[in-house]
Amino acid sequence: MDARHGGEEELQRKITRLGPWFHNLEIRGVQTAPDHFLGDYPRFKWDGFKHVIPADLQGCSVLDVGCNAGFYALEMKRRNAGRVVGLDPDARYLRQARFAAAETGLDVEFRQMSVYDVGRLGEKFDLVIFMGVLYHLRHPLLALDLLYEHVVGERMLFQCLQRGDERIPDLKEDYGFSEWSVFDRPDYPKLFFVEERYAADPTNWFIPNKPAVEAMLRSSGFAIEANPEREVYLCRKGERHYAVEAPPSIG
Repeated sequence: MDARHGGEEELQRKITRLGPWFHNLEIRGVQTAPDHFLGDYPRFKWDGFKHVIPADLQGCSVLDVGCNAGFYALEMKRRNAGRVVGLDPDARYLRQARFAAAETGLDVEFRQMSVYDVGRLGEKFDLVIFMGVLYHLRHPLLALDLLYEHVVGERMLFQCLQRGDERIPDLKEDYGFSEWSVFDRPDYPKLFFVEERYAADPTNWFIPNKPAVEAMLRSSGFAIEANPEREVYLCRKGERHYAVEAPPSIG
């Protein structure tokens, strides 16, 4: 038995008390969500794009926005990242994340904070992780603008649920006011608005198609370096769109 943390049965009881878990973490051989409806989530997704992140992140600072139970934050620490900070507005997820970090002996700082409040951090990070958050937001472009302005120093690892057409269209820079037909194209960038629920989740607000995801990233100043998995992008901080002004600080 581990005298510091207790045995496997006690660990299982603690994990159960902290549930339900959306991240299936393995903590000293015990899984937090072994019956997850998506399978071994998010590890099976991570396995599809982890190669775009350096194996050794020594000296790098990482911010995980919308960290949930901390899977990605903990993985960054396992890759030798220096300072790792996880943010989430949900206190239950943060309790899970702090527990997982303590049980695995990984030094990660967790704060209860919304993406709209990132300006309060007052610092930029070498890598910002923004996975599985955008479609839960009522103000998605504002969130991207705030990340660009306040916390992304070099790169952002991004993922967003997508539905609709996946073809990337060849569009003109401008269309006349009388042009209607371009909006009927299935491949035109679109945000599908969910007024009530999608997948029984009332926080699924805007679900973009692939062209919209890429257009929103570019418009917010992020240059796409890699698209290693269907919904995942590694972005570099680039030039902001000429029509975009710096967003205000929130809070």
